Amino acid sequence: MPIRWDARNKRWRYEFDRYLQGRRHRLSRLLPRGWSQATADAYERKETARLYAVASGLDRPDQLIDQAVALYLRDKTALKSYKATAEHLAATAWAWVGQPISALPDVARHIIATAETAPATVRNRLAVLKAACRWAWKQHALTADDPTQRMQLPAVRNERQVYITREGMLRACRACTNWTAQIAIRVAFYSGLRLGELYRVRIERGMLVLHDTKNRDSRAVPAHPRIRHLLRYLPLTGPKITVQRAWERARATVGLGDVHFHDLRHSAASEMVNAGVDLHTVGAVLGHRDARSTKRYAHLTAATLGAAVDRIGRRPKAAA
Repeated sequence: MPIRWDARNKRWRYEFDRYLQGRRHRLSRLLPRGWSQATADAYERKETARLYAVASGLDRPDQLIDQAVALYLRDKTALKSYKATAEHLAATAWAWVGQPISALPDVARHIIATAETAPATVRNRLAVLKAACRWAWKQHALTADDPTQRMQLPAVRNERQVYITREGMLRACRACTNWTAQIAIRVAFYSGLRLGELYRVRIERGMLVLHDTKNRDSRAVPAHPRIRHLLRYLPLTGPKITVQRAWERARATVGLGDVHFHDLRHSAASEMVNAGVDLHTVGAVLGHRDARSTKRYAHLTAATLGAAVDRIGRRPKAAA
């Protein structure tokens, strides 16, 4: 049978073994986890028909998305987000397994149309699939042209506009019963560092230094005077989940239920912008390559805007 249960891998396996026009054609492929027998049978009928057509010369052979994904996962093992990348690809495998790369735009549309997850999650998954197919084209010449040219990603507007003041941060700290979490809250608010970065940061001459960031660039942030006494506790140790849960309990206690730990980073940007720091400098502190990222994080109060507008038409002050 072309479809059989692979007990060792606990997944359905598709096998094709036929002599066509005097040549033997063999293929064995593990199907994604979670597929039912009905899904596997439907795949078997479609794939067998395609292979017969290719082997008989009725259809021009087309490289599969499977091949692009396999090459990408083989080449990108050094990615910091490798595990998440593999999970994103596995989550959409039901739509692209056995599909030719030329069908990528249709596959993307089908995933978007049938998605039951958040639009941002769908976009992230499709972005990884797009990267895999572009990699196969650029680095391995799997296709003659860029297969992602007509691929559309869903538009997502999920920028959070949630910020807290220093007073709100201090109330959360006082309500927090975990010492490591208290350190993390204060340092994140006064530096704009992400929680994960607090576990990798190094202290060098009073600077918070990251040698391996999300953008793979080094970044150094001067330590705010209010957290200099905490530098000896960095980098943080212990499970991150402990800090996250301590933060969740503290925020609930003081009525900050909608504030995520990452919003402390947003709040750092907000505090700087409200104090008159220019967006370019704010972006440098946060480690942004693209100014658009800074605009997403920065928050200008009405008072700050009012002060700026009030300067229009004013004569510059004479030098003393």
